Amino acid sequence: MLYNCIFSVFLLIQSLFHPFYISLTEIKYKARESTLEISQKVFRDDLEVELTDLYKSKIDFLNPKDKADLDRKLKQYVLLNNEIFVNGKKAELNYLGYEIEEDAVWFYLEAKQIPLPQKVEIRNSILHKHFDSQQNIINFYRDKNPRSLILIKGKDRGQLIF
Repeated sequence: MLYNCIFSVFLLIQSLFHPFYISLTEIKYKARESTLEISQKVFRDDLEVELTDLYKSKIDFLNPKDKADLDRKLKQYVLLNNEIFVNGKKAELNYLGYEIEEDAVWFYLEAKQIPLPQKVEIRNSILHKHFDSQQNIINFYRDKNPRSLILIKGKDRGQLIF
């Protein structure tokens, strides 16, 4: 994916100058299935800080004490910090799981029975509790060309009109 390559280059350049806090969310509308497919990439070390504080116990993605408990905590956290409204109706997000990719964690969600989006409202407050400069980049694909938002602490909601 071109955006993943651009995102990786951006992260490399940014890391040379100063610390930064960023996540990437890709939301794809699948018209044939009337679903939203959601992939969310978050830096693992930042997420460990946030979750360790939230759950008052050490979170370690690489060596979890209890993988099922970690998955339960991740599901709760991800669903608590993400909302999508399509055409004024809240989409029911289903957490599918996660995977680790180098220094990041990918979360996967879906929403079913979604009509053709005309107006989409998104809330994403991932990592906003601990990182004031956290930027959550959202790319929403209704067709091949994405519409994008950058959500930050204090402005964790955005709207796209098609």
